[in-house]
Amino acid sequence: MKKKKILHIVESFGGGVFSFIVDLVNSIDKDCDITIAYGIREETPENFEEYFSNEVSFIKIENFTRKINLSEDYKAFKEIRKVIKEIKPDIVHLHSSKAGFIGRFAINGRKTKVIYNPHGFSFLKLDDSKLKRFIYKFLEKVATFRKSIIVGCSEGEYKEALKLTKNSICINNGIGIENIKSNVKKINLKNITICTSGRITYQKNPELFNKIAESFPNLKFVWIGDGDFKSKLTSENIMISGWKTREEGLNILNENNIFILPSLWEGLPITLLEAMYMKKICIVSNVVGNRDVIENEINGFIANDLNDYINIINNIIDNKYDLEKITNNAHIEIIENYDIKKMCGEYMKLYDISKM
Repeated sequence: MKKKKILHIVESFGGGVFSFIVDLVNSIDKDCDITIAYGIREETPENFEEYFSNEVSFIKIENFTRKINLSEDYKAFKEIRKVIKEIKPDIVHLHSSKAGFIGRFAINGRKTKVIYNPHGFSFLKLDDSKLKRFIYKFLEKVATFRKSIIVGCSEGEYKEALKLTKNSICINNGIGIENIKSNVKKINLKNITICTSGRITYQKNPELFNKIAESFPNLKFVWIGDGDFKSKLTSENIMISGWKTREEGLNILNENNIFILPSLWEGLPITLLEAMYMKKICIVSNVVGNRDVIENEINGFIANDLNDYINIINNIIDNKYDLEKITNNAHIEIIENYDIKKMCGEYMKLYDISKM
């Protein structure tokens, strides 16, 4: 039987999007002929090919850039059209806003099944002006006139997608549980350490992370990652790890017992799912993605402001919660609803070209 030919196109080839693609591709590579057309970012692992099976092919899109650049974006558009003509894929899977917009116009969706994962809509970015966010939403709406399916990676993102087009579905992000089983530890609050993970950007709210660290000068804080906003992390009790391999990042996460994610917006963060499975005490901001998976005081904690984070951490220190029950609930939630096998099963149904 001839394998389905799938082309993934991704400009944001790093961080959570990279982890998502690694898990998805390596779970279905035996059933599909897979090519990844990618752009390089500073957080892209130097040896990224080694994360994938030998069956996967790669094509670099030379003109992919993070920011809007009409000249470079047009060149990327032409590159993608050339790749489409050469590969002739059955399915094109687009990842994040830049690839999602350019890709949908470069591909004839009447001949090829087109799937688009926003991984966090650009019009939800609070570091941009209201005008920019209006333009981003307008462009997303315009792109829906090209035949495609938008896949929300969480219930919240799915609801945002439905505002753009009814041709949207929800497939929750998942993680490779088998790969991190050995990292699960029991809670130990004799030596409390707190961490977060991701690119140090405005989105991840390093200023709030810094204020939380300043509020607990006797506790150790770790930021797993690097980025342009690391100058915001001035508290003396914060350690910045720099970019690490995925395995190294998981090992550092495992050395901590509290995971906080004070993001200003999210899709559905892979690191949060990993932390929940690893039975870390998770405290997250009240935004789409985070609140789709965390139920306050049931499997983690939701904080609205600095005082909430301080109060929750103080209550943890004072042993005012049944933390074993909360972290066990989080662990079970991931097993039942966010396992990579379940996610990949949903994508395989979506990839079924007999249903095109």
